[in-house]
Amino acid sequence: MTRSFIWPVSISVTTLLSRYFVPYLKSHFDKLTWVNSGGSTILHEASENNGTVEAAREMLLRAPSLLTMTNKRGETALFHAARYGKTKIFRFLCEEVERAVRKGADLMTFLFRNDKATILHVAILSQNFDLAILITDKYPRLIAETDGNGMTSLQLLAVNPSAFDEGVGNNFLNRFIYNYIATSPERRTKVPIIEEIRYNKYKCVSAKRLAEILVENDKSWKATKTRLDTSRTKFHKYEVTSTSTMEKTEFPSGPDTPLLLATKFGCTYIVEKILKYYPPAIEHIDEAGRNILHVAIKYRRTNVIEYVSKVPHYLRRLRGKIDKKGYSLLHMLSVEVKDSKAEDDIRSPALILRDDLILFERIKKICTTLARQQINYENQTAEQMFLEKNKKLRVEAKEWMKLTAENCSIVAVLIATVAFAAAYTVPGGPNQNTGYPLLKNQPFFTVFALADALSLTFSLTSVIIFLSILTSSFRLNDFRDSLHNKLMLGLTVLILAVSMMMVAFAATLVLTINSGKNWTSVFLYIISFFPVSVFAFSYLRLYKLLLKAFTDKVWVLKEAVFPTRVVAPPQADFTRLGYQALGTTFVNSC
Repeated sequence: MTRSFIWPVSISVTTLLSRYFVPYLKSHFDKLTWVNSGGSTILHEASENNGTVEAAREMLLRAPSLLTMTNKRGETALFHAARYGKTKIFRFLCEEVERAVRKGADLMTFLFRNDKATILHVAILSQNFDLAILITDKYPRLIAETDGNGMTSLQLLAVNPSAFDEGVGNNFLNRFIYNYIATSPERRTKVPIIEEIRYNKYKCVSAKRLAEILVENDKSWKATKTRLDTSRTKFHKYEVTSTSTMEKTEFPSGPDTPLLLATKFGCTYIVEKILKYYPPAIEHIDEAGRNILHVAIKYRRTNVIEYVSKVPHYLRRLRGKIDKKGYSLLHMLSVEVKDSKAEDDIRSPALILRDDLILFERIKKICTTLARQQINYENQTAEQMFLEKNKKLRVEAKEWMKLTAENCSIVAVLIATVAFAAAYTVPGGPNQNTGYPLLKNQPFFTVFALADALSLTFSLTSVIIFLSILTSSFRLNDFRDSLHNKLMLGLTVLILAVSMMMVAFAATLVLTINSGKNWTSVFLYIISFFPVSVFAFSYLRLYKLLLKAFTDKVWVLKEAVFPTRVVAPPQADFTRLGYQALGTTFVNSC
């Protein structure tokens, strides 16, 4: 019997349930099997709240059929509890389901819904990872089950990078709290910021535990075909590649493997765990014939690139491979990303171009000599594709760089003008007889003189730096190092010029309206430095990006002079994994 209503239990608290609703059930148990417009019963609604266990027990005592009733999506109350992440009532319903199964009920009815999704799938999608861990313990067979889209639970977790997002960024205070705060739910606080950090840490810890369980038990990667190494490098446009070699190449169909999905979405933790437990997974390719490095480069997953690059035998296996279109690793830098959600990129066009140039040089060092000369099946080298793809970005980067330099030059010239004028209008004025300043013996007059001179020096220096940017030829390689280093240096000197100007201004105020009290000087300095703080803060984000670019360059130089010695990990025991043949091929090729 269908009723269009919402049971009051879905919005009631535990005390109201025990006081009013349970007695109501005892006298109206004939209405327990009614369903609403969505096909949900009262037990479905009760499964959305951890405080309804007693009410649910009373319902099942009077109407046991509620346990097996499904809504229009094919969800039982147990499935509903998993979808909403209610662990307490889920445990209770699990016990009831076990009793029902012992009496002959079909367990699959409780674990699956119409679209083939399992309770483990929905627990992961709703980011209830502690409940997902409980499900893997109670129903381990669900780990290998796929939903209607052919996705396993590990694959769903791999496409959920927010599960591993610590949510603290580079903030020192948040990072400090994150490292030392307890993750136990019993240790909750009333401070919203701390509670948010605690929740993020608890979520990350649970997600990592779940990932390790799934990686250890998910064997979906075994059915993946790896590409035969029969592809042939093409060096010039007149060379014809035999189609017979491509016919021998086998490409998988269906969803990508967990390793490739984790790479695509930036879940480095899952990538590391998969390669730790199953080293042969490094051979996985997608439908386009692209391996983990192809995918990582396409989606700019630098953490994955760095991790794979540290293992020599991984690099030897992957760095010379090409995909179905003849794209080498270098070509992947120019492949447009169409199948992912566009992210808000706060970087300027110049910084985006710079990062691509640095990554291009980095990948070029990884690739083999033959791969660098590879021409794709459209007769383009990696350099040609890169130039064509970044043609518009280069114009935008040039305009942004020129506009930034022009604006900063105007500010620098104004500061220089003020500093120059201040040198001839000293505070207190000159002595009419000698021409010397009347306040020259005051300590703050020395502060004023030094600050004004430094302000003039710094401002003129920044003008010269910004002029050198404006007169640059803006070659493509200039965007990698030269222009950004000049811009960072110019901004640094300009901020110093503004700071010195405000010091001179504060010293002038102290000299002219000094009341003889120390707090007056402190107050005047605080007021004077307010504009400096606003100016510095407005350029803080850009300055941090430029500083990061500079430190990256210093690190590259350090690695070039003092290279880090990479120690290869112990050889994997492929025989233990049940892949003796694949393991022998893999080890011999290394």
